[in-house]
Amino acid sequence: MTAIEADAQASGKLWREEIRATLALAWPLVLTNLAQTAMTATDVMILGRVGPSTLAASALGANLYFAPLIFGLGLMLATVPMMAREVGRRRNSVRDLRRTVRQGLWVAVLVALPIWALLWNGEHILLAMGQEPALAADAGHYLRTLQWGLLPFFFYVVLRSFIASLERPGWATVVAFIGVIINLVGNLVLVFGHLGFPEMGIVGSGLATSIANFSMFIGMILVVTLDRRFRRYRLFGRFWRADWQRLRQLLWLGLPIAAMMAFETTLFNAAALMMGLIGASSLAAYAVVIQLCSVSFMIPLGINQAATVRVGIAYGSHNPEAIARAGWTSYAMGVGFMALSALVMMTLPRLLLSAFIDVDSPANAEVVMLATGFLAVAALFQIVDGAQAVSAGMLRGLQDTTIPMIYAALGYWGIGLPLGVALAFHFGFDGVGVWIGLCAGLAVVAVLLLARWLRRRHLPAFRAMP
Repeated sequence: MTAIEADAQASGKLWREEIRATLALAWPLVLTNLAQTAMTATDVMILGRVGPSTLAASALGANLYFAPLIFGLGLMLATVPMMAREVGRRRNSVRDLRRTVRQGLWVAVLVALPIWALLWNGEHILLAMGQEPALAADAGHYLRTLQWGLLPFFFYVVLRSFIASLERPGWATVVAFIGVIINLVGNLVLVFGHLGFPEMGIVGSGLATSIANFSMFIGMILVVTLDRRFRRYRLFGRFWRADWQRLRQLLWLGLPIAAMMAFETTLFNAAALMMGLIGASSLAAYAVVIQLCSVSFMIPLGINQAATVRVGIAYGSHNPEAIARAGWTSYAMGVGFMALSALVMMTLPRLLLSAFIDVDSPANAEVVMLATGFLAVAALFQIVDGAQAVSAGMLRGLQDTTIPMIYAALGYWGIGLPLGVALAFHFGFDGVGVWIGLCAGLAVVAVLLLARWLRRRHLPAFRAMP
């Protein structure tokens, strides 16, 4: 065997090992994401059986709830690259990981306090936005029970990030699915008043979600304190001790992540509002198609999280070749899956839509026609959405978050939203124009993030490596 053949064989082995490691890390994270999506779907299905006004009130409350939730989630996710880098730098590190977890829990408390104040006044906010008083009142009651699950959810995310950084995310998946079951049972019991409980309606659904989130946090406490692989870290010892340096580092890294996620979330909120202005059928078609896209997005989102860990570990070990392998492996997986998803959307639109509506009913004919047209654009949307998600995770592993945040603001709100408005309302493209705007905004962000990854050797993270 020649030296070139030996090098090629060794390189191939390293790539195969990276693929196996990424898959082993990504699939539990994907399942965890799907479980959390299932909790939201459960609430919608249960409240839909109560009545249309209750479902509408829950939708209003959920829209107000999810924007600050996503912002806080972004702050919690800053713990992942910091811990992954330390694991790569020193595999047996204990104190540094404990510092990050503790201050991540501190950040959770700090961000939950203003969000609680916001949600407690949800009814007044919705009234100021011009919503119907009856719906605003129901949504306000819903938010006042839903909000108490926010802090335990943030705590759960920090602990999930800890075990994911150690490349052992399986327990988080188990805990998440237990949370889905608790949420389902809680909704059935509290919303409709079974097993001797009073019938609480929409308030019962919010309470069930809060109980489920609290149960997930308790589940993760049991995991990190009882599992021998985690208990040696003693994560909760001297929790009250401040570590201002690590707290500042987390905020410096996490605020751009939170802002980037908020830019994307609010873009889709704006798209829904535009669809509502176009017409009820367009809004219904958008709701179905975006639900399909959301489910498939859970796969690249899980790969995004795996990419952050794998790139972060390689970064901590000061290995540029391993950084490249980790990033490109995740990118190929994420974009490859979304390309297959796009192919299914283009070839089997009616089959996909039939999971949500009766495609053969004459009453749904207009919605089916519009949704079919939306799916044609959403197919390309899938690919660029997967590309930007995984690229963001790759750069996050290098603790590069500020410039990606600026790219997101430019792509989503500087290009995507104005283009969607122009095409929909000034050039007569209606709902398809909104989707083209979304797709264009995501494409710009995807290209900019990939270009930054290609120039990663010029980033501060690389320049700081010995």
